[in-house]
Amino acid sequence: MSYGASAYKKTSVQTASKEQILLMLYQAAIQQCKKSIEFIQVKNIAKKGESIGKLQDIVIELNNSLDHKVGGDVAKELSSLYDYILYSSTQANIKNEVEPLQACLKVLNTLYSGWVDAVKSIKQNKNEHNKTQR
Repeated sequence: MSYGASAYKKTSVQTASKEQILLMLYQAAIQQCKKSIEFIQVKNIAKKGESIGKLQDIVIELNNSLDHKVGGDVAKELSSLYDYILYSSTQANIKNEVEPLQACLKVLNTLYSGWVDAVKSIKQNKNEHNKTQR
Protein backbone atom coordinates (compact mmCIF):
# COMPACT_ATOMS: atom_id res chain seq x y z
CA MET A 1 0.00 0.00 0.00
CA SER A 2 1.39 3.43 -0.89
CA TYR A 3 2.06 6.01 1.82
CA GLY A 4 -0.80 8.18 0.52
CA ALA A 5 -3.31 5.34 0.64
CA SER A 6 -2.09 4.30 4.08
CA ALA A 7 -2.32 7.87 5.40
CA TYR A 8 -5.81 8.26 3.93
CA LYS A 9 -6.97 5.01 5.51
CA LYS A 10 -5.55 6.03 8.90
CA THR A 11 -7.22 9.45 8.70
CA SER A 12 -10.57 7.99 7.64
CA VAL A 13 -10.53 5.66 10.66
CA GLN A 14 -9.47 8.42 13.06
CA THR A 15 -12.27 10.73 11.89
CA ALA A 16 -14.98 8.08 11.59
CA SER A 17 -17.94 7.86 13.93
CA LYS A 18 -18.47 4.77 16.07
CA GLU A 19 -21.15 3.66 13.60
CA GLN A 20 -18.81 4.10 10.62
CA ILE A 21 -16.05 2.14 12.37
CA LEU A 22 -18.50 -0.68 13.09
CA LEU A 23 -19.47 -0.83 9.41
CA MET A 24 -15.79 -0.74 8.38
CA LEU A 25 -15.09 -3.69 10.67
CA TYR A 26 -17.93 -5.68 9.14
CA GLN A 27 -16.75 -4.81 5.62
CA ALA A 28 -13.23 -5.98 6.51
CA ALA A 29 -14.56 -9.20 8.07
CA ILE A 30 -16.64 -9.93 4.96
CA GLN A 31 -13.62 -9.24 2.74
CA GLN A 32 -11.38 -11.57 4.80
CA CYS A 33 -14.02 -14.28 4.78
CA LYS A 34 -14.29 -14.10 0.97
CA LYS A 35 -10.49 -14.16 0.63
CA SER A 36 -10.31 -17.20 2.91
CA ILE A 37 -12.80 -19.04 0.70
CA GLU A 38 -10.79 -18.15 -2.42
CA PHE A 39 -7.51 -19.27 -0.81
CA ILE A 40 -9.02 -22.65 0.11
CA GLN A 41 -10.30 -23.04 -3.45
CA VAL A 42 -6.86 -22.37 -4.95
CA LYS A 43 -5.17 -24.44 -2.23
CA ASN A 44 -3.05 -21.57 -0.87
CA ILE A 45 -2.82 -22.86 2.68
CA ALA A 46 -0.53 -20.12 4.04
CA LYS A 47 -2.70 -17.27 2.75
CA LYS A 48 -5.86 -19.08 3.92
CA GLY A 49 -4.52 -19.29 7.47
CA GLU A 50 -3.45 -15.64 7.40
CA SER A 51 -6.83 -14.49 6.09
CA ILE A 52 -8.81 -16.58 8.58
CA GLY A 53 -6.59 -15.17 11.35
CA LYS A 54 -7.47 -11.62 10.26
CA LEU A 55 -11.17 -12.53 10.09
CA GLN A 56 -11.01 -13.91 13.62
CA ASP A 57 -9.14 -10.85 14.92
CA ILE A 58 -11.93 -8.62 13.57
CA VAL A 59 -14.67 -10.80 15.03
CA ILE A 60 -12.90 -10.83 18.41
CA GLU A 61 -12.73 -7.02 18.26
CA LEU A 62 -16.46 -6.85 17.44
CA ASN A 63 -17.21 -9.18 20.35
CA ASN A 64 -15.00 -7.21 22.76
CA SER A 65 -16.77 -3.98 21.80
CA LEU A 66 -20.19 -5.27 22.90
CA ASP A 67 -21.71 -3.46 25.86
CA HIS A 68 -23.76 -6.12 27.63
CA LYS A 69 -25.22 -3.64 30.15
CA VAL A 70 -26.67 -1.42 27.41
CA GLY A 71 -27.19 -4.11 24.76
CA GLY A 72 -28.83 -6.74 26.97
CA ASP A 73 -30.28 -9.62 24.94
CA VAL A 74 -29.12 -8.14 21.64
CA ALA A 75 -25.51 -8.10 22.87
CA LYS A 76 -25.91 -11.70 24.07
CA GLU A 77 -27.24 -12.78 20.65
CA LEU A 78 -24.45 -10.97 18.82
CA SER A 79 -21.87 -12.57 21.10
CA SER A 80 -23.32 -16.00 20.28
CA LEU A 81 -23.13 -15.25 16.55
CA TYR A 82 -19.52 -14.08 16.90
CA ASP A 83 -18.68 -17.30 18.78
CA TYR A 84 -20.30 -19.26 15.95
CA ILE A 85 -18.18 -17.41 13.36
CA LEU A 86 -15.01 -18.06 15.37
CA TYR A 87 -15.85 -21.76 15.73
CA SER A 88 -16.86 -22.19 12.08
CA SER A 89 -13.84 -20.34 10.72
CA THR A 90 -11.58 -22.50 12.91
CA GLN A 91 -13.25 -25.63 11.51
CA ALA A 92 -12.77 -24.31 7.97
CA ASN A 93 -9.10 -23.71 8.72
CA ILE A 94 -8.54 -27.16 10.25
CA LYS A 95 -10.54 -29.11 7.66
CA ASN A 96 -9.65 -26.89 4.71
CA GLU A 97 -13.33 -26.63 3.72
CA VAL A 98 -15.23 -23.64 2.32
CA GLU A 99 -18.69 -24.58 3.66
CA PRO A 100 -18.14 -23.29 7.22
CA LEU A 101 -16.81 -20.01 5.79
CA GLN A 102 -19.80 -19.70 3.47
CA ALA A 103 -22.03 -20.00 6.56
CA CYS A 104 -19.92 -17.30 8.28
CA LEU A 105 -20.27 -15.08 5.24
CA LYS A 106 -24.07 -15.38 5.36
CA VAL A 107 -24.12 -14.36 9.03
CA LEU A 108 -21.71 -11.47 8.43
CA ASN A 109 -23.70 -10.17 5.44
CA THR A 110 -26.95 -10.36 7.41
CA LEU A 111 -25.45 -8.53 10.38
CA TYR A 112 -23.84 -5.93 8.11
CA SER A 113 -27.08 -5.12 6.30
CA GLY A 114 -28.87 -4.90 9.67
CA TRP A 115 -26.28 -2.44 10.95
CA VAL A 116 -26.45 -0.40 7.73
CA ASP A 117 -30.22 -0.04 8.27
CA ALA A 118 -29.71 0.83 11.95
CA VAL A 119 -27.11 3.50 11.13
CA LYS A 120 -29.44 5.04 8.51
CA SER A 121 -32.22 5.11 11.08
CA ILE A 122 -29.96 6.76 13.67
CA LYS A 123 -28.91 9.43 11.16
CA GLN A 124 -32.53 10.10 10.16
CA ASN A 125 -33.57 10.45 13.80
CA LYS A 126 -30.68 12.84 14.46
CA ASN A 127 -31.60 14.93 11.40
CA GLU A 128 -35.28 15.05 12.40
CA HIS A 129 -34.32 15.96 15.97
CA ASN A 130 -32.01 18.73 14.72
CA LYS A 131 -34.80 20.14 12.51
CA THR A 132 -37.25 20.31 15.43
CA GLN A 133 -34.61 22.04 17.58
CA ARG A 134 -34.25 24.99 15.17
